[in-house]
Amino acid sequence: MKNTLLRVNDAIYMTCVWVAGLAIVVMSMIIPWGIFARYVLGTGAGWPEPVAILLMVIFTFLGAAASYRAGAHMAVNMFTDRLPQYMHRHVETLVQILMGIICLFMTIWGVKLCIATWNQFMSTLPTLRVGIAYAPIPVGGAITLIFVVERMIFGDQSKRRAVDYEFVESSKEAT
Repeated sequence: MKNTLLRVNDAIYMTCVWVAGLAIVVMSMIIPWGIFARYVLGTGAGWPEPVAILLMVIFTFLGAAASYRAGAHMAVNMFTDRLPQYMHRHVETLVQILMGIICLFMTIWGVKLCIATWNQFMSTLPTLRVGIAYAPIPVGGAITLIFVVERMIFGDQSKRRAVDYEFVESSKEAT
């Protein structure tokens, strides 16, 4: 059961990484196109900026979830490093509980925000509902909550991936 859950979370993690990465790549192509169209072609298109902003929101919330699971999310350890060793586990538990609360807040209120703005349309992209533009907030919150629960139950998984990768690489070299 544990391995199945970890494999599912691995798939969720890799999906977040790929979607966030593709969002950055597409955004990096859209912005220069908007500049080129405005200053070279003399016809400023209205869609590049809002699409780039939407892609940045996707990158931010899904990238944050992936970053949290990878153990690469921003952390301030100045206070916890000065605590006695026996308190580190208690502080880690408190941090995970607070992260879970934040993720629940993002998920619940993000869904409410999407529902409240569902019948509104973006002025620059009249076919795009505002609720869809806000959807990465609750999705990112829910995915991060999954990773928080995973960390509380199974521990930190950021090292497991590196160890598995090194094992696979050393196995390939041995053959």
